[in-house]
Amino acid sequence: MNFIRFVFLPLFVLFSSSLKAEEIDFDGKDILIGKYLEMAEDTNNNYDFPNFPKTVKFVRSEFETPNLGLSKSTYWIKFTVRNTSEDPKIFLELAYPMLHSCELFSLDSGKIESRSILETYSFREREVNHQSIVFKLLINKGSAKTFYLKIKGGRQVVLPLILRSENGFFQSALLSEIITGIFIGIILVMILYNLFIYFSTRDKSYLYYVLYILFIGLAQTTLNGYTFKYLWPQAHYFNNTAIVWFSALAGIFAIFFIKEFLHISERAPIWGKLLYVIVALYVIAVFFAITGNGMLSYRFVDLGGLTGAILTFVIALKLSLLGYRPAKFFLLAWSIFLLGLILFVMRNLNLLQYNVFTNYTMQFGTAIEVILLSFALADKINILKKERELSQEQALRVSLENQKIIKEQNIVLEKRVDERTVELRKSYSDLNDTLTKLKDAQSQLIESEKMASLGQLTAGIAHEINNPINFVSSNIRPLRRDIDDVMEILDSYNEIRQIDSIEGVHKKMGEIEKLKADLDIEYIKTELGQLLTGMEDGARRTVEIVKGLKVFSRVDESDLNFVNINEGIESTLVILNYQMGTNLNLIKDLGSIPNVECYGGKMNQVFMNILTNSIYAVQKEDLIDRKPTIWVRTFLKDSEHITISIKDNGIGMSPEVKAKIYDPFFTTKDVGEGTGLGLSIVFKIIEVHYGTIEVISEVNKGTEFVITLPITKKLALS
Repeated sequence: MNFIRFVFLPLFVLFSSSLKAEEIDFDGKDILIGKYLEMAEDTNNNYDFPNFPKTVKFVRSEFETPNLGLSKSTYWIKFTVRNTSEDPKIFLELAYPMLHSCELFSLDSGKIESRSILETYSFREREVNHQSIVFKLLINKGSAKTFYLKIKGGRQVVLPLILRSENGFFQSALLSEIITGIFIGIILVMILYNLFIYFSTRDKSYLYYVLYILFIGLAQTTLNGYTFKYLWPQAHYFNNTAIVWFSALAGIFAIFFIKEFLHISERAPIWGKLLYVIVALYVIAVFFAITGNGMLSYRFVDLGGLTGAILTFVIALKLSLLGYRPAKFFLLAWSIFLLGLILFVMRNLNLLQYNVFTNYTMQFGTAIEVILLSFALADKINILKKERELSQEQALRVSLENQKIIKEQNIVLEKRVDERTVELRKSYSDLNDTLTKLKDAQSQLIESEKMASLGQLTAGIAHEINNPINFVSSNIRPLRRDIDDVMEILDSYNEIRQIDSIEGVHKKMGEIEKLKADLDIEYIKTELGQLLTGMEDGARRTVEIVKGLKVFSRVDESDLNFVNINEGIESTLVILNYQMGTNLNLIKDLGSIPNVECYGGKMNQVFMNILTNSIYAVQKEDLIDRKPTIWVRTFLKDSEHITISIKDNGIGMSPEVKAKIYDPFFTTKDVGEGTGLGLSIVFKIIEVHYGTIEVISEVNKGTEFVITLPITKKLALS
């Protein structure tokens, strides 16, 4: 060391005197010293202070803020400061926090003085706890001193070197803290506000937006050095690549937000696919950051940011020209962000002066952008609200039209029911007249049984039709009242057209809102739906009853036709529905069977008589241990026959009763409840159809009637 000091230091002094730069006169005011600097590039990173090679040449800077670009070289910066102020303490600030390593050298009476701030240091190891690299220079008044800065590349090298007094330094630091605090406050408010809206609406565009502003905020504060200062002062390794991570994540979530917010997949699908190229560039940048290739990671972040900004601007401009309202808000916000970015770059390229405004254009632009984008998201909610209101108005108009149609249909249906009722009464009268003319005693008894069945039929029809008709008629009055209330509101809306002033419109809208509140429009809408549903159910039930009666009655019962047995069973069950009540459990298993050649009306009589007996059997006594149940099943026995099974879990029959059930006038019912001809008639009808009927019964277990019919008469005779 002594050899170096006594041999090489004289040579260095002689060499440095030949390269003597213009002195910087510091009078206590802040001064940007870029034009006073002399710089030399060490491409092989082998220069050692003060033993510079003789071939080294320090070149005078022409810019106030030298921008040396992205390079792996090491740069030596030489400058001389003459202190003309009273305070010997001068602060040298390298106001570019992205530079994490710097070494300061000087000679004092032939002694080498050096101080270092390296990227491997924690934040607390810095000489001055500031987000930028700051050195304290001690120069007595009237004295001059030459300094050498060694700056290692590997990232963008921008040199905004500023000399400040102690008071000036603290004022600048305070201003930086205030501006950054405001910026962070805006970012946090926007994050919390939009996060709250996301949890309320579950709209993915809000989630993407929250993540975007979170990472763009982290990227900006990392760019200004505040994350290293406050969040991870010990994590120097992460701090070296944090700007790549946050910039990439901000860019990726910005792309997702833009696609979701502007609905690019639907409105500009080709452009939307190009945005994925930007995402790929950011992913590659992160990959190079992980693998330790910092130069390429910065290159890809810059490339992704530049192409992404331009592509997004073009897409927003295109959609804005097409009249898409959200795109206009986005274009305005994005333009302000790009303006801040451009001004920041222009400052780094020495096209703009280095000052407070140009130093914080990125933060100003980002803050205004996130605020405007929040307004854009809020405006999107208003648009959706208006669309929903329009949809509700259209739905109300359609509902009124449907109500009118249903009312007309109900009138027609009531008329048809009245006509059908008259026909039924006339039919009943004709049957009664016919019965009185019958002379054959046996025929009279049989017809008497039919009259009893007809009485059941008439009572069932009257009971079944009465319920839906009463339900429809009882709903008409409240339905009319609700319609009048809705019409009153609609008339109030129509009166708006006659109002000429905005104040009048607002006043009228207030009156309408009060009217809607007084009439409780939400309750009216709910009640309208319930009334219409009830009337629709009543109408549908009436149609089912009429259809069942039509199938059951079968005006062509005297003719032999191919009949749908399942349809006949269904119609019979409709007629007997009122007898079953609500406590009886009906289980149907009507299989896929072909039509059977038979007398449809007579077969329906069979089903009615057997089912009536089954209903009586399960309702005669309370079944404590089981729920009253009737099973009705049809299936194809073989290729020539079908089988109908009607089973109940009622009181059952003893073998003695079972042997007599087909005898005329035999009945187990109380006096006045039956004639004893029902099953006798059933047996004769099945016999006429060349079928068979089997009874399976056990006391207190239930009874099953199994009927087998040939599909065609020809098969029965063969």
